[in-house]
Amino acid sequence: MKALPLDRFRVLDLTRIRSGPTCVKQFADWGADVIKIEPPADEAGYGNRDSSDFQNLHRNKRSLTLDLKTPEGQEVLGRLIDGADVLIENFRPGVKSRLGLDWETLHARNPRLVLGSISGFGQTGPYAERPGFDQVAQGMGGLMSITGMPGQGPVRVGVPIADLSAGLFVAMGVLMALLDRERTGEGAWVHSSLLQAQIAMLDFQAVRWLIDGMVPEQAGNDHPTAVPMGVYPTSDGSMNIAVNGARMWRDFCEVIGRPDLFEHPDYATPKDRLANRAALNALLYEITATWTAADLTEALLATGIPCGPINRMDAVFADPQVRHLPIVAEVEHPSKGRQRLLGQAFQVEGLAPAMRSATPDAGQHTDEVLAELGYAPDAIAELKEKGIV
Repeated sequence: MKALPLDRFRVLDLTRIRSGPTCVKQFADWGADVIKIEPPADEAGYGNRDSSDFQNLHRNKRSLTLDLKTPEGQEVLGRLIDGADVLIENFRPGVKSRLGLDWETLHARNPRLVLGSISGFGQTGPYAERPGFDQVAQGMGGLMSITGMPGQGPVRVGVPIADLSAGLFVAMGVLMALLDRERTGEGAWVHSSLLQAQIAMLDFQAVRWLIDGMVPEQAGNDHPTAVPMGVYPTSDGSMNIAVNGARMWRDFCEVIGRPDLFEHPDYATPKDRLANRAALNALLYEITATWTAADLTEALLATGIPCGPINRMDAVFADPQVRHLPIVAEVEHPSKGRQRLLGQAFQVEGLAPAMRSATPDAGQHTDEVLAELGYAPDAIAELKEKGIV
């Protein structure tokens, strides 16, 4: 097997739930030696290990069980830190300090270590010690106010976008810190929060307020600023159509048999179409409803107008283009058999992320990791007897 780009790094994973594991998964898939450090006994927050979600999040790792609240557990962790390149955690700031995982302590022990931290609201500030949860961040970060139909009231999006984006942002930051370490010889502290990441994901909706002074409202399935762009009915279901710019607007009018709409004074410019969205869409709904989705899709694509079906999950993974993309990865689990997991969202030509191993059982690699740290078999047995590992 070809060497993977991150196989020279050791990453200590002290994360749980979703944001942290999402971050760590990026390193595990691309070859890093990831050691997942877990409590010796099940604790709230670690999730159902047999669930598809848990199995997808924690592949390509080794698992070490360790009681971090004991001196012996701290000693083991210290040895791991001495030889690690990265430590990633998503404790609240106060908890991190009590465990000796604050930046000052870690940097003094291993100056080359990169620390990645994810919190609910930030490492400092009035909300720093609040517990974080994705939907709370979606609400506080403005996303729920712009999601859903006009007047519907706040709506969460269907995936934990604050968790996912915080994890990906910190992964990107840690990679940047590792590159910088090649120049400086020292590690750095990279941190983000669910709230900060969520707000960053607002993108143009956020700057509509910051620059334009406009408070965006719910627009439902319509694009907030472009028309016609959204969900349109057909005789056998609904589909997305995205008409952007004068050329597409002209061609769209031709395709649907209404060339007169192109220069109609109510719809001639993007500003006109936005101002008269309701009337225009009502007219277009009547027209697109006379087409089958397949026929309208074929006609629009022939003119280069973006459009496509609205798939349920089974249809997503049956789609020929999705089947062509390497977005589904497979791994052999020793007791569960062949598993289909969600792969990486980007490709590097000449390289491919490897599903080297399924999600491990809790403590599956405890003996192996402790032996690598220099613990003799009798010392490992003693740690087990005391419940340290």
